[in-house]
Amino acid sequence: AINRGSHIMTSCPIKETRTLGRQPYIVHNLNLLKSNGLTSVNTLPFSARVLIENMARHMAPGIIEWDNIKSAVNFYARSGQPSELVAFYPGRVLMQDFTGVPAVVDFAAMREAVHKAGKDPKKINPLVPVDLVIDHSIQVDHFKEKNSFFLNAQKEYERNKERYKLLKWAQKSFDNFRVVPPESGICHQVNLEYLAQVVATAQTPDGLLAYPDTLVGTDSHTTMINALGVLGWGVGGIEAEAVMLGQPYYMNLPEIIGVNFTGRPEKNITSTDIALYVTNILREENVVEKIVEYTGEGLNH
Repeated sequence: AINRGSHIMTSCPIKETRTLGRQPYIVHNLNLLKSNGLTSVNTLPFSARVLIENMARHMAPGIIEWDNIKSAVNFYARSGQPSELVAFYPGRVLMQDFTGVPAVVDFAAMREAVHKAGKDPKKINPLVPVDLVIDHSIQVDHFKEKNSFFLNAQKEYERNKERYKLLKWAQKSFDNFRVVPPESGICHQVNLEYLAQVVATAQTPDGLLAYPDTLVGTDSHTTMINALGVLGWGVGGIEAEAVMLGQPYYMNLPEIIGVNFTGRPEKNITSTDIALYVTNILREENVVEKIVEYTGEGLNH
């Protein structure tokens, strides 16, 4: 049951079934919040609506309740009010090798403990899809050679033979776990070009669920995925592992600042120029922290 003021709600008030082609999908329609008194939901930024849909989809007593949904809508409808702590359930986890390998070791240790207790260790698995991209450990030993790409990859496997044995075992043993091998690219680029679904689906006892793709990633550039409308946060390894175990990622409701582009760039102005210019504007608004460098004579921004 879900508290809604003085009423008790037995299910999410915005859950419905829509058919696309011949396939019915269960969705959570934010437009139905208007009939529950939240008339401003359609005017909210897209990213805010994705976050609110996530909260509504995971409503549960003591974790996310109806009052939390109302507070989130009101927070984005009225600027300047204090932010509250909310539970966010990412749809998947992105890891790079430096933070991902310790998580695999932890899950292996949990399986070992379950096995010693006389239970089935195969029941220990990540509860959300996890992609581990091997990219951070790659070194460049060969360059300006015809086969340097192959030689660097070969050297990587030689250096980290034991680690690759562990990851190969993990991919074969765990459900919801995939490994992207070296030579494939940088993790946030692989995420952007290959892993992101924008709209994800999952089979549930009630039918096929469709929902916005969201994630947390153990790389600071994870937020690049927001360019596709996929809500993503960069987090530490402990937070990512908690999500793998089915726990929510607790955070304050993030403020949203929009930047509108009009017209076309002049000749010789690159996308990098535009990105740096916008970053400078965001620094002035205290959205992006200024980098402080100590030169020995004083502090320079």
